Amino acid sequence: MTDQPLAVELTDITKTFPGVIANEDVNLAVGAGEIHAIVGENGAGKSTLMKILYGMQAPDEGTIHVRGETVHFKTPKDAIAKGIGMVHQHFMLADNLTVLENIVLGDEPTRGAQIDFSAGSDKIREIGKTYGMEIDPGALVEALTVGERQRTEIVKVLYRGARILILDEPTAVLVPQEVDELFANLREMKSEGETVIFISHHLDEVLAIADSITVMRAGRTVATVSPDDVDAKQLAELMVGSELPTPETTESTVTDAVELAVEGLTVLSDDGRKLLDDITFDIHRGEIVGIAGVEGNGQAELTDALMGILPTSSGSVVFRGDNIAAWSTKRRREDGIGIIPADRHRQGLLLQSPLWENAMLGHQTVKPFSRGPWIDRAGARERTQDVIDRFDVKTPGPDTVALALSGGNQQKLIVGKEMIADPYVLVASQPTRGIDVGAQAAIWDELRDARKEGLAVLLISADLEELIGLSDRLLVIYSGKIVADLDPQTVTPEELGSYMTGVGVEAAS
Repeated sequence: MTDQPLAVELTDITKTFPGVIANEDVNLAVGAGEIHAIVGENGAGKSTLMKILYGMQAPDEGTIHVRGETVHFKTPKDAIAKGIGMVHQHFMLADNLTVLENIVLGDEPTRGAQIDFSAGSDKIREIGKTYGMEIDPGALVEALTVGERQRTEIVKVLYRGARILILDEPTAVLVPQEVDELFANLREMKSEGETVIFISHHLDEVLAIADSITVMRAGRTVATVSPDDVDAKQLAELMVGSELPTPETTESTVTDAVELAVEGLTVLSDDGRKLLDDITFDIHRGEIVGIAGVEGNGQAELTDALMGILPTSSGSVVFRGDNIAAWSTKRRREDGIGIIPADRHRQGLLLQSPLWENAMLGHQTVKPFSRGPWIDRAGARERTQDVIDRFDVKTPGPDTVALALSGGNQQKLIVGKEMIADPYVLVASQPTRGIDVGAQAAIWDELRDARKEGLAVLLISADLEELIGLSDRLLVIYSGKIVADLDPQTVTPEELGSYMTGVGVEAAS
């Protein structure tokens, strides 16, 4: 046995917000040099606990020890000074800056009155070599793959001297090959004595990488287990009291009626580059068509083009027999095209507004949200309560601001308000990103049930199990082109990941 103090020890942490107990007498012990996973439902208190550890929030009660020392963090700067760093689920990088500029920003090395970019580059290369995370300091962030962006975020934290890293949903946007690479990096960090706190909803990945796992439920810690002693099913039961759901769909409901037909769709950037190149596919009533691809290969542009947000240079989009090229986004929404946006904070919610206002977004011109030219507040609140009840959104009520909800409950509100409107076509981009297994199962059930009733779904997801399990057909997008049309019944995640990264495309050419 070693006398080395724990890297992190949280004791009896309690944190309350108006109407919500986020953490209640939470205890967490993380050994030095271990990978410690935290799992739990959305709203279980994971994010609040990590924000407390990182100095973003102060606990109402309880104590924090870092390497045996009692600490009181007022800001993240205080936590960084004690060697704690956090990589958030949503990357915080400036696309128009280089890797070097992003990493040193706010902690620039100097020589006299000048920034010493050479010293910064040398330190980044040294960190990359030490931890197996080589990255070109001179590369523009906008040119990086998703995996390289995440590596940049981790190096940025290490650059500031972190020895305890908090990773929030680090695999949410990665393909299998990138997950393997990340896990190799984490094991290398562990061998160098770093401590990693790993938050994830992917239980199989947690079991593969963690040395120990803490389970949270309803703001409390309910168990700390070894991955050798549990399987994914048992972990899910500890989290939510039910078995791990699967997205598998066994019966086809595809009809002959084409609800959406995309032909030769091309979108150009301001400088003439092809963001989408001759995209062609159709979706039938009762069909889910999956789009697989590493983020940044045209998924966002495809979504925006279908919704009328982004102008197209050529090609057609036919919705229920009508060419909608000249239709406004407002008309597309009113006539029955639903959208679950990829980024709930930037595109899906007004965080400072109440839930009933958020439930109106995209539907504010139709009943029950409007009465003639006027907003129907009573109708909006009633519809929002229907969404809360049907989709089990954990909230005090429709007048709660969206910011007060956990990420998963925010996502359930967005999905719920679209599904309850009964669209003909649903563009669902990352519909279950960052949510727990219970909420994930509920959304999968809703998609399957709506599909049976004739809904046509374009499913864009980074979750390959979700894509394979739910889709009737699978298309792969790479560099703005559809490069593969695959059968979800026979394709493997590895084969799909190969096409997504371009390796399968090169092999087939």
